[in-house]
Amino acid sequence: MENTTSKAPACGPEETSSESAKVPATEPPGEVAAPELPGEEQAPQPQEPASQAPTAPSAPAATKPVPASEDIPSAPLLLTLEDVSHSSVTVSWEPPERLGRLGLQGYVLELCREGEAPKIRVPRHLRQTYIRQVGEAVNLQIPFQGKPKPQASWTHNGHALDSQRVSVRTGDQDSILFIRSAQRSDSGRYELTVRLEGLEAKAAIDILVIEKPGAPSSIRLLDVWGCNAALEWTPPTDTGNTELLGYTVQKADRKTGQWFTVLERFHSTTCTISDLIVGNSYSFRVFSENLCGLSASAAVTKGLAHIQKADIAAKPKGFMERDFSEAPSFTQPLADHSSTPGYSTQLFCSVRASPKPKIIWMKNNMEIQGDPRYRTLSDQGICTLEIRKPSPFDSGVYTCKAVNVLGEASVDCRLEVKASATH
Repeated sequence: MENTTSKAPACGPEETSSESAKVPATEPPGEVAAPELPGEEQAPQPQEPASQAPTAPSAPAATKPVPASEDIPSAPLLLTLEDVSHSSVTVSWEPPERLGRLGLQGYVLELCREGEAPKIRVPRHLRQTYIRQVGEAVNLQIPFQGKPKPQASWTHNGHALDSQRVSVRTGDQDSILFIRSAQRSDSGRYELTVRLEGLEAKAAIDILVIEKPGAPSSIRLLDVWGCNAALEWTPPTDTGNTELLGYTVQKADRKTGQWFTVLERFHSTTCTISDLIVGNSYSFRVFSENLCGLSASAAVTKGLAHIQKADIAAKPKGFMERDFSEAPSFTQPLADHSSTPGYSTQLFCSVRASPKPKIIWMKNNMEIQGDPRYRTLSDQGICTLEIRKPSPFDSGVYTCKAVNVLGEASVDCRLEVKASATH
């Protein structure tokens, strides 16, 4: 079969990554012309002097029909690189086995620079804001591709990285950004740029470094009436570099000094605490909370809320001695409650009975007396169960039963211990 050769300029460093060349098929031998679509009429070509290069055929109109498969020739055979110089290459090939219905019109010779455009693949967990706590390490591994090896560079909020705080190691297929102990100032947008022979790819990663919030700035007791107390506080000046999830409000009876949580993740800065015990005096405190947890300290009321007893009019006449014996009855039931793992929580209720009843606590109908994880108190009719550092296993139905010689009564509630949101 006939052997065809062509000589083309070598691809220099200033050329683009891909380009194509069309060489006419007319004399001299070895040069090829661009093919024309079958069925397209060709206008007669005027004779040109041998020294002039032939004119390339005009581009086909967009409305021309697509050629059938039998019209199209097969690919050339045995493409071979014959010679390479500093400015050109010589290739040869054999004509195709199938020339097509209209015959062979010419060849198209293309060349392409070796290489691959740069591309960055950001891991899924870094496509949203990457949250770390103060003191934790930041270790970002960002894969990229490109051939030959591209150049990679990082910026922080549009500026060069602080080399004393941030380390970067770039390999053939990835770039790693590392911060040993993150601080809030490390928050911001980090941008990776990968460059290769005039082409570049960029990827941005947002990092947020947070810590526990400060306590509310102040708290005051607005009013006390009946068995209620109204509180007001101001938000903390430092939210820990992230939004607050709410506030935790606690109360403590002056007699016991023990703190009990009455509100969790409460969003307002005013609240009313109800169902306080007549004759007792209370202090209140408020913690702030964000993704890192509760503030290290709390805002505490300066004064006490005194729950006064109602005045009783004396009735000297007609007084009759009365038997106050009665079976147990609960004046305040247990309330359903939710808690966070690791934070002690309390359940409480009020019972009235004479003589003084025996108090029995149960979880899922099983007595829990003597279990070191639980602490029970009973004082002036107020029954309290403290669960120390609960876990999800401590979720369930809790029952308080009061028993004396005249009878018994019980109340129950559901406790749910669920983990807080992760970051």
